[in-house]
Amino acid sequence: MATLSLNDQEISIPDGEKIVTFIEEAGVPIGCSNGVCGTCEIEVLEGMDNLSARNQEEEDLGMEGNRRLGCQCTINAGAVKITY
Repeated sequence: MATLSLNDQEISIPDGEKIVTFIEEAGVPIGCSNGVCGTCEIEVLEGMDNLSARNQEEEDLGMEGNRRLGCQCTINAGAVKITY
């Protein structure tokens, strides 16, 4: 089980699961869920290595450094801390 920290909440997520549903329930705005609109842009504060690699949709929207699209991330294992 992986752990996602968001706004002082700790959310348990099964390893290998997309985080989109979990972050939406925690208050991150989700628009299209397809990686096109950029509404769900998050900042990864810790644990970037525990997320899936940045994909083409994120590259197309200019995600760099610690910026990701919440709808496109899978948490592989371990702990990740994000904000939006």
